[in-house]
Amino acid sequence: MAEKKRGANEPEPRPIIVKKIIVEGHGGHHGGAWKVAYADFVTAMMAFFLLMWLLGATTEKQRKGLADYFTPTLVQMKENSAGSNGLFGGDSMMAKENYPTTGGQGNLAITIPRDASGTKDQGGKATRAQDRQKFESIKKSLEERMMRNGLGKLRKNVRFTETREGLRIDLIDEADFAMFAMGTDRLVPQARSLIGEVASVLKTMPNPVIVRGHTDGLPYASGRTMNNWMLSSSRAESTRQVLNQSGIGNDRFARIEGVADREPFIKNDAYDPRNRRMSIILGWTRGGGKDDDAETQDPETQAAIKERDNPMRVAKEQAQKLDMGGTGLPSGAALINPAAPGTSNKPGKH
Repeated sequence: MAEKKRGANEPEPRPIIVKKIIVEGHGGHHGGAWKVAYADFVTAMMAFFLLMWLLGATTEKQRKGLADYFTPTLVQMKENSAGSNGLFGGDSMMAKENYPTTGGQGNLAITIPRDASGTKDQGGKATRAQDRQKFESIKKSLEERMMRNGLGKLRKNVRFTETREGLRIDLIDEADFAMFAMGTDRLVPQARSLIGEVASVLKTMPNPVIVRGHTDGLPYASGRTMNNWMLSSSRAESTRQVLNQSGIGNDRFARIEGVADREPFIKNDAYDPRNRRMSIILGWTRGGGKDDDAETQDPETQAAIKERDNPMRVAKEQAQKLDMGGTGLPSGAALINPAAPGTSNKPGKH
């Protein structure tokens, strides 16, 4: 299209200018970056307060378990561990394994369950802790009853000891005090009252009771029918009778023992009067499991039980009983009077 001609008096047309205005952010407060930073800060504060709450609301054992859970794990292969009969050396997935449960000590070891069915049962340890608390209350209660009933001067004759059997209460003789008449099993009145007080505090727990009698090393004169073994046993029985009369039922007594002078209180002086004592033991609460029994047995006892229950030894004994002295002699045995040719040593034939 041809350009329109401009008249002589018309002004020159002005150019058209288009101005584009770009609006930029002002200080960032109209954007969303600050929200992310604030969310991170609030999350960190929540984690901090949660940590403070956990530290105040958990026990030391629970904190170790939490630390173990969040600690990087490094499971090492160990011999004779559960899992398989090949690489790991176990016999089945449910078998016991030998990984130690450390409870978390800041190392890289994971707390491995005792078996594949769950974590190790802590019931036995919890029961033992409860027993210790009850033992402590029994000790305080007995001391208070002695002071209240005029037996305060005998406090030095009463010793409390925690043993693998339970809480042992030793009633100890001294040079100026003896619980029994000399060389007899007759309790003196003060000793009878003291044993009655012991029975009163032992009634608060259903645990088994063991009574053990001890003597010193002084021998009896020759020709006497009594000896230290008989004396310690009869004194233990006299103590049991007083405990029973004071409220301890017969079903509570696990053992009544007399050990003579074989377990002296003063080990370097067998004749010390303090070796004459009665030990009244309040046993631990039984958990009913094999681990609980094994814990209360020394290694020699466990080895003896293992040998007693050895299937090979039991089978050999049964075979010898069935043989009844016939031809099945033990290996290496030789006959003293071998039979003459043409005769037999079998029973019933002469």
